[in-house]
Amino acid sequence: MLNLHNLGKPAGRKNKKRLGKGQGSGSGHQAGRGHKGTKARAGGTVPAAFEGGQMPIHRRLPKRGFKNIFRVPYRTLNLSRLIAIEESELDIAKMEALGLIPTKGQKAKAPVKVLAALNEEFTKAVHIKANAFSKRAIEIIEKSGGKAEVI
Repeated sequence: MLNLHNLGKPAGRKNKKRLGKGQGSGSGHQAGRGHKGTKARAGGTVPAAFEGGQMPIHRRLPKRGFKNIFRVPYRTLNLSRLIAIEESELDIAKMEALGLIPTKGQKAKAPVKVLAALNEEFTKAVHIKANAFSKRAIEIIEKSGGKAEVI
């Protein structure tokens, strides 16, 4: 029967090795730290990126480019791809069904932007619903009798 006066250590538990507790302990003197040097001293750790005083790689390499954290990744659709389609009204669901814009991958849920080239020849009267349009695309769609609706 277990009582407070006969409690013991649970079976299978082993004491932590007590380093630096005298010569007789078998792990005294340098306590497994070797002879002198930074790592032999208390608090002697070196940062992972430290290169022994050499100019570190993150300072040797040049800084390059700029990443705009506010950039909106659009799924783009050019008007030239709509010439062959026989639809008078297009929305995002129809564009996805026709395979005009990606439905898988990183941009699967991204907004849709309709673009137009400078010398675009588009003559169909189409009502297009998308998240964004380029100025040139709006100009061309309205010139051909269609409508560009931002949703």
